Amino acid sequence: MKRSILTKREHEIFTLLVQNESTKEIAEILNISEKTVRNHISNAMQKLEVKGRAGAVVELLKLGEITI
Repeated sequence: MKRSILTKREHEIFTLLVQNESTKEIAEILNISEKTVRNHISNAMQKLEVKGRAGAVVELLKLGEITI
């Protein structure tokens, strides 16, 4: 089994992002603060060495980490 680049929570957040959920909606779904959602997204973008959520989504799709 290949090791994921993302943490379990980061994976959950990006899965919801590609389902067109907003930061606020993701926070409500996962019962965490919007700031925490943004922090997870930021951490994932740093790992992937991309700027912006769209860049992260594209990279995660290429890596097979998430699907649409």
